[in-house]
Amino acid sequence: MSYPIYQVDAFTSELFGGNPAAVMPLESWLTDETLQALALENNLSETAFFVAEKDDPEVDFHIRWFTPGAEVPLCGHATLASAWIIFNKLGWTKDTVHFRSKSGILGVRQTDDGWLTLDFPRLDWQEQPTPELLKQALPNVKDTVLFVPNDTNYLVSLDSEQAVIDAKPDIRLLKQLGNQGVIVTAPGGDCDFVSRYFAPGVGIDEDPVTGSIHSVLVPYWAERVGGTTFQARQLSARGGELRCELKGDRVDIAGRAAFYMEGQVYL
Repeated sequence: MSYPIYQVDAFTSELFGGNPAAVMPLESWLTDETLQALALENNLSETAFFVAEKDDPEVDFHIRWFTPGAEVPLCGHATLASAWIIFNKLGWTKDTVHFRSKSGILGVRQTDDGWLTLDFPRLDWQEQPTPELLKQALPNVKDTVLFVPNDTNYLVSLDSEQAVIDAKPDIRLLKQLGNQGVIVTAPGGDCDFVSRYFAPGVGIDEDPVTGSIHSVLVPYWAERVGGTTFQARQLSARGGELRCELKGDRVDIAGRAAFYMEGQVYL
C-alpha cells in the first residue's frame, strides 16, 4: 500500500525556516505502532496524521500528532501544516477547517494576506517550586517555576531576549525531569516576547517553532504586561514568527507556511 506524504515549513514564509512538519492524510487509521514508526522514520519534530470525519457536522477531520518518541496532546505547527495541505492540495473550498483532537476541536482559517490562524485552547498554569533537576539543567532559574498540567511543560521566565538566546540547558538533565519539556521566554527587542522550547521528554532536544506553547505564553504575557494581541518570535536556529491574540478561553495563533515536498510512503 502507498500513502501520500507532504512536508511543510510552518511559521515562516521561506523554505528552510520555521518548523518542518510531515503531513500524512489517511483514509482510515493505521495502528498506533505504525503511526509511531512513521514519525520516527520521518525524524521531524512532528508528523501529523488526519482522517476525514464524515459523521460529525462540527468537525471535518480527526488529527493526531507524533514526535519521533511519543504521541502529543497538542501541536501547532503540524496543525498549521495540515491545514495548508488541505487548503492547497486536497481541493478544500471553505475558508476554515475544523479538526477533532486530544485537545478538543481546533479550527484553522486562512486569511487574505496568506496567513493561517489556529483557534487553540488557552492553557493554564500552576506556580510550583523549581525542581532541583531544572535548577541544575538551567542555571540562574528562579526558585519558582510555572507548570502547565495540560502538556506537562515547565515555563521559565528569563530577564532578557539575550538570556533566551544564550540559554544552554543540559538536555540530559531535562530528560530526567520526566515531563514533556521546558519553555523559556522573555520580553522581545522588536516584538512583544520571545521564546525557545526544549522537549527531550518526547524526543526533541529543541523544537524550531512551537505553536502549542503559545497557548500558555499568550495568556501569561497578557497577565504580565496587559493587552491581548502580541507579535511573538521563537529564537531557534531556524526561527519563526507568530501573530497571537487572547480571546477569553481561546488563543488565536497565526503563521505562514512554505511548501517543501510531496511523495509516497510504501508500507
